[in-house]
Amino acid sequence: MKIVHLITGLSTGGAETMLLRLLSTMDRDQVRNTVVSLTGLGPIARRINDIGIPTHGLGLSKSAPNPVALIRLWRLLRRERPDVLQTWLYHADLVGTLIGRLGGVPRIAWNIRCARTDARYVAGINGLVVKLLARLSPYPDVVVVNSRAGREIHAGLGYRPRQWALIPNGFDTALFKPDPSARQALLDALSLPPSSLLIGLVARFDPLKDHANFIAAAGILGRRITTARFVLVGAGMDAGNAELMALIARHGIADRVHLLGERRDTPMLTAGFDIASCASNGEAFPNVVGEAMACGVPCVVTDVGDTAILLGDAGRVVPPRDPDALATGWADLAGRSVDERRALGDAGRQRILRHYTIDRAAARYQALYQELRPAP
Repeated sequence: MKIVHLITGLSTGGAETMLLRLLSTMDRDQVRNTVVSLTGLGPIARRINDIGIPTHGLGLSKSAPNPVALIRLWRLLRRERPDVLQTWLYHADLVGTLIGRLGGVPRIAWNIRCARTDARYVAGINGLVVKLLARLSPYPDVVVVNSRAGREIHAGLGYRPRQWALIPNGFDTALFKPDPSARQALLDALSLPPSSLLIGLVARFDPLKDHANFIAAAGILGRRITTARFVLVGAGMDAGNAELMALIARHGIADRVHLLGERRDTPMLTAGFDIASCASNGEAFPNVVGEAMACGVPCVVTDVGDTAILLGDAGRVVPPRDPDALATGWADLAGRSVDERRALGDAGRQRILRHYTIDRAAARYQALYQELRPAP
């Protein structure tokens, strides 16, 4: 089967990371993949190229659509003649539907990976695209979602596809795994004593990830537990982020927060946390929670999207936008013995192994594509 994946961009993000994992796992004797970015080629494109899968950047701007880029996409689809065009994220869903039909693609699948209803989400250009896609939703052959919450929210927005397909994210349990040496390595890198309690958050700086919630909760917990240290990893997690630095200063925890920026060694860093966290105010199926679970790290997460379904009994679920609740969740796990926290982490890894491996997700995508594939 020939599959062309059309995605809005290839910077570091949840959808982009999931695409990379799928491409790395699919059976190449069964599926030939090609990736097209509507915009440019970011760091994920380089990693996709490293595994031998071609990528193309169209250079399309969201604010000023370029007809030449759309013609390039049409020509590429005519040349590749894919069995299925799999689009990822709203702008790719829109462009892929219009150009895919003009390019003679026999089957089109959308991929929706969002579960938000806040005002910023439904306003402006993004809101117009979401509303237009609701009207176009009967046109693709299937709409893939990675969360039940995302399906319910989009049905409420008027999406009426021919078929929904729920395929949760999958995780590489050979890459994200328990590492007995990771905690000490992280302590050494941060020049911290063994008595430290390491609470970590891996997330780019974005209102959705709600670092304000995390930092406020850190200020609350820091007054209760003096050994607590907070490790922030991701794009924008550095001293050059004035907004983040102001948040940290406001809560008086500058000496307790460690900013590591965007890193390629997140499996080792995650495995080194005592507690992993998700402080978001809107997610569908957050990768960072599944990755921490795969590493055997207990989690405290906000109740957004399908996060509670993913976590099960492997940690604590608290309301979003509630720093007191988040701090209380951390304090609960901090008050447990090392063995009790390890048992929670083990339960989380077993949950990932049973239900959410990348092999399982890739098999479900391949089965879907086989089902969609036109008869010869």
